[in-house]
Amino acid sequence: MNSTDAAQDIHPVSDDKRRAVLAALAGVEREHDVRIVYACESGSRGWGFSSPDSDYDARFVYVHRRPWYLTVNERTGLGEPQRDVIELPIDDELDVSGWDLRKVLRLLSKSNPTLLEWLRSPIVYREDGVLSAGLRTLAEEFYSPIAAWHHYFSLAHGTFRAHLGGEHIRTKKYLYVLRPVLACQWIEREQGPPPMAFEDLLERLLPDGEVREAIEALLVRKRRSAEVAAGPRVPAISDFLAAELERMQGLGQTLPAASGRAERLDEFLRSALAD
Repeated sequence: MNSTDAAQDIHPVSDDKRRAVLAALAGVEREHDVRIVYACESGSRGWGFSSPDSDYDARFVYVHRRPWYLTVNERTGLGEPQRDVIELPIDDELDVSGWDLRKVLRLLSKSNPTLLEWLRSPIVYREDGVLSAGLRTLAEEFYSPIAAWHHYFSLAHGTFRAHLGGEHIRTKKYLYVLRPVLACQWIEREQGPPPMAFEDLLERLLPDGEVREAIEALLVRKRRSAEVAAGPRVPAISDFLAAELERMQGLGQTLPAASGRAERLDEFLRSALAD
């Protein structure tokens, strides 16, 4: 199996769903008079552990025409904030939504982990090569290890306490704790932003051993079963997660914060609107 086939197995997007996503994005541009500069897959398909019935979570970054940003009375009504989010109605399989570029730049200034994952998604539907490359550069400049670490630790700790205490556990909940725990490990070791793809975290942090073998078995089950599927507690994984969450308590305070310059964001927005 070549690398393209392997990626398709781990991050599956059927041809008809790709066409549906692209059609939805084109519809957004027509209806809202915007230009989509980047669109990707988020959620379990982007992470690499979707089930056969997982939906498609398409996320995008868009930009309005320049006059939209320069009005005195905002178009949604006097005194009302302009909408900086576009969300399409969710159906059984397709969830499509996006953020305005100005909102995206504000979130980049705060090193928003969700946005950083979008920019590292292994499934890209559309992109403006220049602007998407610029966003990735800004993401690196404003990346905050301490902010990212706290996001992932809080996510892992909360999900572990809420869902991993019993003897029968939903498969996806194991993965929803494993991934942020490994992301925290990545940040500790590399300090750079963790990859979105779960297999990249595994290869770097758990290349072999009992825990890796248990996770691989879990992944096989997740990729073949329904989203709500559950199974018996896996001691190797549960013990690993409990020990790591205990070890990580308070660890994030030793990590550095971001150091990006705010004027870089203004320069980027003005440049994007000049196109």
